[in-house]
Amino acid sequence: MGRLNQQAQNARNEAERTSAAIADATTQRAELAEKLADLTSRLELASGESEIVDPDRTARDELATAARQARAAEMDARLAVRTVEERIRAVKGRVESLETARQRATEALSAAKAAAERRRADAETATKVAKAVDWLRIVLDGYRREADVVRAAAEAERNQAEQAVRESRAATRQAESDLAEISSGAHKEEMARIEQRMRIESLTARAQNELGVTADELLAEYHPALPVPVFVTEDGLPVPADGPQPEPVPYVRGEQEKRLKEAERNLSVLGRVNPLAMEEFDALQERHQFLAEQYDDLVKTKADLVDMIQEVDSRVQEVFSSAFEDVAKAFERVFDRLFPGGAGRLVLTEPNDLLVTGVEVEARPPGKKIKRLSLLSGGERSLVAVAFLVSLFLARPSPFYILDEVEAALDDTNLGRLLEIYQELRENSQLLVITHQKRTMEIADSLYGVSMRGDGVTTVISQRLRDG
Repeated sequence: MGRLNQQAQNARNEAERTSAAIADATTQRAELAEKLADLTSRLELASGESEIVDPDRTARDELATAARQARAAEMDARLAVRTVEERIRAVKGRVESLETARQRATEALSAAKAAAERRRADAETATKVAKAVDWLRIVLDGYRREADVVRAAAEAERNQAEQAVRESRAATRQAESDLAEISSGAHKEEMARIEQRMRIESLTARAQNELGVTADELLAEYHPALPVPVFVTEDGLPVPADGPQPEPVPYVRGEQEKRLKEAERNLSVLGRVNPLAMEEFDALQERHQFLAEQYDDLVKTKADLVDMIQEVDSRVQEVFSSAFEDVAKAFERVFDRLFPGGAGRLVLTEPNDLLVTGVEVEARPPGKKIKRLSLLSGGERSLVAVAFLVSLFLARPSPFYILDEVEAALDDTNLGRLLEIYQELRENSQLLVITHQKRTMEIADSLYGVSMRGDGVTTVISQRLRDG
């Protein structure tokens, strides 16, 4: 806090010294202004008298020099005043910031004192609470000893009660086991009776649904005590209705079950009659007719598609052949202009199948025997690519073309040849050329460029060279 007060006092002293310096500078500026006004009036007087009397050059020069010195002194004084004013403003700002810091420090000190007072009060309260806790601990120890005695007696009683409960539970479990065994036997007998009754009801319902007879009729006609008529001979043939009938045989369950299984096998061989067979046949026949019509429609559609594909392939071959011939002729002409004395042509890799063929470029610059593009220099490859592009432009013209630095790798001679082609193309089309070549810019109608201003922002500039 004392340090902040000292800094504030120093700042006030510095402000007073600066104010005194400003006053001195103001006084000095006023004196210089008076001198300048005097010199200016004398100079004007001398200038007015020069129209009548030949002036003294030495005196006039002295006056002019004195005037310049006065102006320079005034300028220095103004600069000094401005500098002192800036220092005053800086010092005032520093004084204000120091004053603000002093106020904040005072507030912080007050808050710290209040916090210390609260901590002191809390410490007194904590001391009182500690004493109360000690007294309460002594009281609780006495209560705990009494509780231990009572708990020991209760534990003994609980152990006795638990022993009695365990003995009672053992007796209960034994009784429950005996009851469960008795109940299980009774339940099994009851379940057997229920299953028997349900089986009888199921057989009765099955006989009623499948054979159309009741249980009483079954007992009256097929009771085990009644003899069983014989319908099959020992050879397995049916007994003739008009022949002698064999005597009925007593009912033997095993033999009758065997006869039942054999009859079920014969019935399964015959299979069940499907009453919906005719309806299913009509539906399948209608489905077959529909699918046959769809198949005929698909065959016809396939034939139409094949005809269309053949027509498209024929048209593609025709258009490609015509375009290739035009481009090949134009390529030879353009190549001869860009490579005087050289030879270049376009060759089909699969001339017999124009749908899958590729196009190879053969280029032989003047004085060389090579034809592969990979063996040419970078400028030659670039020029061959330009020749191919120009041949496409000439064979199939377009309203405008965009060329991105296609002449970057060309020397002056080849660049001049390319610019001649540019001149021909611009007669019927508009060329948008991205380039850094000065000669290419010279033949342009308009120039567009991107420049960066002093503030780091890019801007687009344009310049029209000629009216096209």
